[in-house]
Amino acid sequence: MFLNCHSHFSFKYGTMSVEALIAEAKGKKLDALALTDINCTAGIFPFIRAAQKSGIHPVIGIDFRNSTQQKYIGLARNQEGLYELNRHLSDHLVHKKEFTSKAPAFENSFVIYPLPEKLIPLRENEFVGVHPGQLNRLISSPWFRKKEKLVLLQPATFSSKVQFSAHRLLRSIDLNTLLSKLPKEAQGDATDQFYSYADLVSRCESHSYLLVNAQKLLEQCQFSFYFQAVKNRRDILGSDWEDFDFLRQEAFKGALRRYPNLQPEVSTRIEKELELIQQKGFVSYFLINYDIVTFAQQRNFYHVGRGSGANSIVAYCLGITDVDPIELDLYFERFINLYRENPPDFDIDFSWTDRDEVTDYIFQKYNRDKVEHVALLGSYSTFQYNSVFRELGKVFGLPKSDIESLIHFANKEGYEPDQFGKLIIKYSQVLHDMPSHLTIHACGILIAHKPIHYYTATDMPPKGFPLAHIDMHIAEDIGLHKFDILSQRGLGHIKSAIETIYQNQGVKVDIREVDKFKKDPKIKEMLRTGHTIGAFYVESPAMRMLLAKMKADEYLELVAASSIIRPGVARSGMMREYILRHVDEERRKTAHPVLAEIMPETYGIMVYQEDVIKVAHYFAGLSLGEADVLRRGMSGKSRSKDEFQRIREKFFSNCKEMGREDKVAAEVWYQIESFAGYSFAKGHSASFAVESYQSMYLKAHFPLEFMVGVVNNFGGFYHTEFYIHELRMNGADIQAPHINESEYLTRITGKTVYLGLIHMKFLEKTTVEKLLLERRENGAFLGLADFVARVAVSLEQLLILIRITCFRFTGKTKQELLWEAHFILNKKKAIPATNELFRSGGLSFGNRQPEIPLLEAVDIRQEILDQIDILEFPLDSPFHLVKDQSIQGIKAKDLQSHLGKTVMILGYLVTVKYTRTVKGEVMNFGTFLDRDGDWIDTVHFPPIVKKHPFKGRAIYRIEGKVTEEFGFYSIEVNLLERMAYWNAGED
Repeated sequence: MFLNCHSHFSFKYGTMSVEALIAEAKGKKLDALALTDINCTAGIFPFIRAAQKSGIHPVIGIDFRNSTQQKYIGLARNQEGLYELNRHLSDHLVHKKEFTSKAPAFENSFVIYPLPEKLIPLRENEFVGVHPGQLNRLISSPWFRKKEKLVLLQPATFSSKVQFSAHRLLRSIDLNTLLSKLPKEAQGDATDQFYSYADLVSRCESHSYLLVNAQKLLEQCQFSFYFQAVKNRRDILGSDWEDFDFLRQEAFKGALRRYPNLQPEVSTRIEKELELIQQKGFVSYFLINYDIVTFAQQRNFYHVGRGSGANSIVAYCLGITDVDPIELDLYFERFINLYRENPPDFDIDFSWTDRDEVTDYIFQKYNRDKVEHVALLGSYSTFQYNSVFRELGKVFGLPKSDIESLIHFANKEGYEPDQFGKLIIKYSQVLHDMPSHLTIHACGILIAHKPIHYYTATDMPPKGFPLAHIDMHIAEDIGLHKFDILSQRGLGHIKSAIETIYQNQGVKVDIREVDKFKKDPKIKEMLRTGHTIGAFYVESPAMRMLLAKMKADEYLELVAASSIIRPGVARSGMMREYILRHVDEERRKTAHPVLAEIMPETYGIMVYQEDVIKVAHYFAGLSLGEADVLRRGMSGKSRSKDEFQRIREKFFSNCKEMGREDKVAAEVWYQIESFAGYSFAKGHSASFAVESYQSMYLKAHFPLEFMVGVVNNFGGFYHTEFYIHELRMNGADIQAPHINESEYLTRITGKTVYLGLIHMKFLEKTTVEKLLLERRENGAFLGLADFVARVAVSLEQLLILIRITCFRFTGKTKQELLWEAHFILNKKKAIPATNELFRSGGLSFGNRQPEIPLLEAVDIRQEILDQIDILEFPLDSPFHLVKDQSIQGIKAKDLQSHLGKTVMILGYLVTVKYTRTVKGEVMNFGTFLDRDGDWIDTVHFPPIVKKHPFKGRAIYRIEGKVTEEFGFYSIEVNLLERMAYWNAGED
């Protein structure tokens, strides 16, 4: 009888999860109900799953509304009905159209209108819904004589008074209004709840036909859905056999390129994979990914294939990945096994500048004849602690200061909030984790064989591509597997660097010669010493420290480093143990013999996700399928907590049966538990390592062009300042922005690097565009007056250019130019560029020429302050700013000779890492530069953090003991003092 139920996917309206909604219905002993979320289809498939599990007949539909005004409800009689409802909703959402009062002529859906005042013509499949509160009105309505067209319309949106109050808060949040001003018509009715059949009969006394008619509609809606079938696009070439034949052909073609001497083990591995790929129905999944990377290669876009797909030799031969699974002995069953229902995970990274074009290609290629088969994967933004406090605070009319205070003190022991604070705390717990609105998954794209609207409605976000209402978990559950198209700055660095190398040196670099890069002595030296600033994934202080401690200079060592740096391995204590065993062969003998045999390459230590499967299978006797469930459960992807718990118990019982000591079994389980959710698949680490080698090759052989590429892509672990510092340390002549030499982005000529105008934070983009256009069309500027004559610019914008020395080619000092700028713009308005009077000598003032007074000499410290103000970083040494220049200290390169001693050193802060000890106390790792530009690494234990905390970016006086571990030197800090800076007013 319930034809209008809302879950929390009726965003900022419904309050019950799908599971809670089903539980309420079951508690009322209902045997059928319809989920009709407002303008959303996100909950449909979870609802079907949960209803079937509870023995309830699920009916699905949509509540079509303009804001909160209900126009009609659509109920799908079958799958075709859902398709037409989804298409109708999508058309209105995508084109931002309001719903009219009349539904279209659906062929496979029922339509229910809220009770109209007057009679309206109804089609055979259309009905009128009557709310129990409208029964008195119904008796005098003309509809009373149309009983065969009337059904009970009892909404079910809440289950308690608390949820109704939460609903009102959600409505206030949605409308951005105070709760006290929430309009009655903008909210539901407090009676919109589930009732038992007996209660409904009582509420509809003398109108039992409403219940009967509603029940008939529910019974006629039969939506059957086979969850297990793969719904992805198939028959790429017209038939299954053609697809498979083409995949096989291309795989072996690629194998001849990858392995010129095609060994039997390669052919056998390819055939084995192809057989399993075909058996699992993943042929089209491979072909589409192959098509995507082929398009990218044709457009000269660089890509990296990551994820478990890197375990596949077929993917390697097709060029989807550049990781050789034979070389790395990658565990194929991690990639695909007979127990795995989902396809392999291909994460394909593109440069951030290229991804949108790749995405557009996918939509253009795989949509057919104006029927949508492609959509961006959805996600749901949920109410979290701070955000829900702020939203509720606004609803109750609290000032911002009170809201922030409540957030800060709410969980403090002994805190007693006022009445509003108590309400906010109470309802923040009700709303916590409730979906707030639909958003876009970071990288997922769905490509369905049938039109996408058979599974979901679509919206149109600002990104400009249709967005599915389902998230990755729902998509995976229904067999609609995503394609991951990601963007990253690292590939942008590589692409820009290659282009810059060709422009500056005329050299064409083939970045795919990774085998050559692995043997490069310059790269080996960079790895051993940790000199990897700017290189993808290996530039962070922690990674540089790890590489230096390991003395890593081999590909496999870098692959391992990429994974052991992850939080899980480090948290379990295995990162340190790995380093110890790596550098000391005797230490390797302490490994458990079974674990050492299972994982000889990593000295018996679990480093990769595959190791969980290996250990669970060989150490604890679990089947491969059970081991993979264990791995997925550890990473939060377990479909069933009960199943995961069963396998956990089996792990320990099997260990006991196999004679494993309880202590050892518990220790192994702890290792699995502590890192499985954070570790990488080995193929994933290997993919990262490939890109790292590509970056390191460019840095090793073309350091200046590479760092310019890094600077121009505005991405990396460090602030732009430190990539410019790296340029300087590699011999570049760094020039501040220049009116005649700089472009929008940074450029290099020979060894001279001109910073781009983009780095001047106060310079308006329109000013930059006018400047560059005028220079391109009419040549270089002759001086300040010529510039003012040709470019319409305000005094404020002109002063920014002068302060950063953009006009230094004139030979005049900054002070002279500042004085001249005020004189010119106070006496003369900017003159259009068409006036040729000023091309030779600049602006004319008649018989009167400006007389520049005697000005003070340039002070390097003021120059640095201007640089920091305009660029947000200094170009000259910031150490000039230290007020007390008598304080010097040692240099970073001298640390080795002071091992075990307490030293004092001045350091310019680069970055701070915050972490917690096992006791939950905060400790820091600092990274600094000394006066010579060399790196300093520091350790700050909790007592020091409390006593001497960091106080922002500055130069610090550091005192501490020099320590060494595995040849890596750092300072264990006992004093940290921010140095006072020079103030011009004090001179």
